[in-house]
Amino acid sequence: MKSNNIYPSAVLKGAFIMCLLIVISGTGCKKYLEIPLPANKIAGEGAYKTDRSSAATLSNIFAVLTGSGFFDGAKSIGYNTGLYTDELTSLNINLTDNVAFYSDAVNDVHTGNVWTALYQNIYNANLAIEGVSASTTLLNKNQWLGEAYFIRALCYFYLTNYYGDVAMVTTSDYIVNKDLGRSPKEAAYKLIISDLLQAQSLLTNEYRDAAGNVTLSKGRPNKHTVTALLARAYLYTGDWANAEIQSGNVIDATIGAAKAYTLVPASNIENVFVAASTETIFNLVATFAVRDYSAYNNNMAANIPYSAVGWSGVAAAVSPSLINAFETNPTTLTDDRRKTYWLRMTTMAAGGTFPAQTKYFPNKYKSTVVGAENIILFRLAEQYLIRAEARARLNKLDDARTDLNTIRTRAGLNGTSAIAQDDVIKAVWKERRVEYFAEIGNRFFDLRRTGTIDAVMNAEVPLKGVGATWNALKQYFPISAYDISVNKNLIQTPGY
Repeated sequence: MKSNNIYPSAVLKGAFIMCLLIVISGTGCKKYLEIPLPANKIAGEGAYKTDRSSAATLSNIFAVLTGSGFFDGAKSIGYNTGLYTDELTSLNINLTDNVAFYSDAVNDVHTGNVWTALYQNIYNANLAIEGVSASTTLLNKNQWLGEAYFIRALCYFYLTNYYGDVAMVTTSDYIVNKDLGRSPKEAAYKLIISDLLQAQSLLTNEYRDAAGNVTLSKGRPNKHTVTALLARAYLYTGDWANAEIQSGNVIDATIGAAKAYTLVPASNIENVFVAASTETIFNLVATFAVRDYSAYNNNMAANIPYSAVGWSGVAAAVSPSLINAFETNPTTLTDDRRKTYWLRMTTMAAGGTFPAQTKYFPNKYKSTVVGAENIILFRLAEQYLIRAEARARLNKLDDARTDLNTIRTRAGLNGTSAIAQDDVIKAVWKERRVEYFAEIGNRFFDLRRTGTIDAVMNAEVPLKGVGATWNALKQYFPISAYDISVNKNLIQTPGY
């Protein structure tokens, strides 16, 4: 595995050396470690002596996750897998990454960076778990430890859904880590669930800030955040009973005497993704406008003149098959409100030999104002759909339809017509597609976990018109070739 996955950063080493020199000179490094640390600094082995320095090390990881571009924008997991599957259409043949994902012809140059970066975060989470666990001086020890377990589980969730089998790095010990091979994805889920159960027992219902104080910000996980990911993990592993229980715990969750989360009503559905949304369970607090805005909107007008260079810097639109997946209410003859408010339509005028063209673009994030929106990783609607599917799998069909119809009603649609168990399950899958389009790889992950990816992609690939081909081995991505070159026990993903 790449050396910077298992070695401390240069900053960490420097801090440790500086403390060591101070200790040798007889002055100690207590005062240095009590200085509040900025988000991009790590204080080394002394990082867990105080609550302020412990919080800073965790803040650093959240800042890296926020700034990485893996969860939003034109290099994100959602964007790339949207092109790869049936969510997005590529509009620019000159962008090599877009072409590679859209034509289902990726190699490790396009996907290996996610492997490397997530393991860097896992390494830092392992440092935090070890350091916080060993500390005897922390007032908010449970919070920092719970956050670290959550981060590790989150990173492993995306690793195993991106790559399948992964290396199980659970320590900061280089000797242990340097020759690890890939373990079955079942082992990753076992760790994910174990970490989340640990975090669930450590965190409080309230959200807390870097000082351990109760806050309205949802930028650090609370117990309900952990439960939301736990419900998803149980769904993905087919543990329907626990998926039903944990998603229900989130739906019914309280903070103090108040209900913790409520669905944004149909009349206000365009605001599901604003910073103050009552539906948000956890978000990464952005210090910039969420990059999905520039990836899919970029201040493009509803009507633009013909341009040979493209669509105002936007390189991906919604696929025709996704547009066709949205329903019209047969009673009111109105479109699904998600199509109306979560998509935007732009028409490019005719030019030369090209006729006028109309495209739809994701429009969940709408603002260029910093702080108006954050990068939402978990929201309440998913928990209703997790519980709906779990209940359908358990043959609790009336309850499943109730949860499914809660989401459909908010979208301005009539209740589902599905009656039989298999039909209800498929109705939930369809609802997940139109509810969670362009959100952090959910469609790609759903296609694989439901066993429908080959059928869907064999139908979709010919429509792309770029010479794309599909085979079953393409459901997971190749890992970093560099990591393979330095670790004889790592093998490449089959098919690459």
